[in-house]
Amino acid sequence: MRFSPPDDVSSGRLLAGSLAARLAGAVRAVPDFPRQGIVFRDITIVTGDAALFHACVDALAGAFADQNVHVVAAIESRGFVLGGAVAYLLNAGFVPVRKQGRLPAAVESVAYALEYGEATLEIHADAILPGQRVAVIDDLLATGGTACATIELVERLGGVVCGLGFLIELGDLPGAARLGDHDHVSLLTI
Repeated sequence: MRFSPPDDVSSGRLLAGSLAARLAGAVRAVPDFPRQGIVFRDITIVTGDAALFHACVDALAGAFADQNVHVVAAIESRGFVLGGAVAYLLNAGFVPVRKQGRLPAAVESVAYALEYGEATLEIHADAILPGQRVAVIDDLLATGGTACATIELVERLGGVVCGLGFLIELGDLPGAARLGDHDHVSLLTI
């Protein structure tokens, strides 16, 4: 099931045109990066445009405004850029979900398949308390492997995933279908 992002930007920040249209024009496609055959979606134009970045963060936070979010779990690394700002607006805690070997204390970990290989994600074992409501934030939903691995980590710790938020969704890949019953919002589907 999908959340709907807010139709407007309630903070009063000015943004010409629809958010999805502005995003579509600001996301750069970089072919054959990081590997041959992969089209990388570069969001640095989005994050470098103050009005557009603020509108995206406002829209993602707005999608979770009535979800009573306790913690935002953001996925390394571009999810951190969005997740910290969303957590701030929701008055929620921020938990980084990191690549293997990057967290200093005891961790939970899960291996998963990427569009172009395999990886392992980790979260501190004490990062989420049982029953806490968690919003998962990342920049991109593609195959769903990273998102599903994060859901598994949150649920292992006893957290309740109240939804997932993405800047971009690749509509021709099975990511949304793999999320199962978990609600999600994507500001732009390409």
